[in-house]
Amino acid sequence: MPDIRHRVEIAALPEEVYEAVATKEGLSAWWTRGGVQGDSAEGAKLEFSFGRPEPAAVMEVTRLRPPERVSWRCVAGEPEWVGTDLTFEVTPGGAGTAVLFSHTDWRSPSEFMAHCSARWAYFLLSLKSHVETGRGTPFPEDLKF
Repeated sequence: MPDIRHRVEIAALPEEVYEAVATKEGLSAWWTRGGVQGDSAEGAKLEFSFGRPEPAAVMEVTRLRPPERVSWRCVAGEPEWVGTDLTFEVTPGGAGTAVLFSHTDWRSPSEFMAHCSARWAYFLLSLKSHVETGRGTPFPEDLKF
């Protein structure tokens, strides 16, 4: 099955980066201000909205290992996302922290998968900006492409 993978270095401590990818407050600062609902605890579900009444994605939090790893499984939303797994691996490296992001188990490589890969790259740079400067560009402030 095809996967999306991206790596970004962030000039911050792993604990700071982990908070940004593991908490509702952190996620809304770099991914979507459209709405992050639910509970970010292991075994719970998070709903992510992007300007529509219904959530675009519902993620089950499958693994939390502070400050090293956050894993989700998409359980509802965009049909091509349902059944995929998303992971943020946070490790000390270089001048700060490296994040290896994976969105795995896509059924097939598609135009939508290519679009999502570009969007994930953009939002990971928003994560970097948020953690380093306090200013991310989450939806709806994101660059549209």
